[in-house]
Amino acid sequence: VQLQASGGGEVQPGGSLRLSCAASGSISSIYSMAWYRQAPGKQRDLVASIISGGRPNYADSVKGRFTISRDNAKNTVYLQMNSLNPEDTAVYYCNAVLIPRGNFSSRMYWGQGTQVTVSS
Repeated sequence: VQLQASGGGEVQPGGSLRLSCAASGSISSIYSMAWYRQAPGKQRDLVASIISGGRPNYADSVKGRFTISRDNAKNTVYLQMNSLNPEDTAVYYCNAVLIPRGNFSSRMYWGQGTQVTVSS
């Protein structure tokens, strides 16, 4: 199982970016998908998460600006980021809790990270 993230880049304050993360491999079911971010010298923090059949959950710092969505048919999670500011600069990691095919318990997987830089 692999998670492949894409969509990072550099944008000016007030701009927008859309991140994507696709899970591939032998997957039986996906319980949750999420985005975390880690700024230099700081810990990795949850940005947003979405579970199957549940409501999205957001960090207070991104509420009203970021939207997480999921395409179950494609095993893909998206993060639409609007009104970006320099404090959003970080490496963004996608995360999935899923059951690999042939297994009975869930496991957590991480994507490789994608850099988001907000700068004028």
